[in-house]
Amino acid sequence: QVQLVESGGGLVQAGGSLKLSCAASGRTGNFNDMGWYRQAPGKQRELVATITRGGSTTYADSVKGRFSISKDNAKNTVYLQMNSLKPEDTAVYYCNGVIRVLATVRNYWGQGTQVTVSS
Repeated sequence: QVQLVESGGGLVQAGGSLKLSCAASGRTGNFNDMGWYRQAPGKQRELVATITRGGSTTYADSVKGRFSISKDNAKNTVYLQMNSLKPEDTAVYYCNGVIRVLATVRNYWGQGTQVTVSS
């Protein structure tokens, strides 16, 4: 059973930083891709950043240059370093892991961690 557990959310002032962690019960190397999504009140869940098994990264335009995704396979953990936070970054942040086996794609989600940025 694969489980993802996020931590590191909280309340921060605009311009501040937070680092989110996502601990996987299985090896992060088992995932084809891992990523962070967020959902603000009244809005759809949106992609924030992804990292592939090989370490390639992608970012939403709204966070480029401010957020950085990384992983530590030895610790089975994925991180999201968030700098220069803005009030519009306020949301519940979810960790995601994707495992592809032939034509089967399985998505795994954490429970989410709240990030609140005050102006």
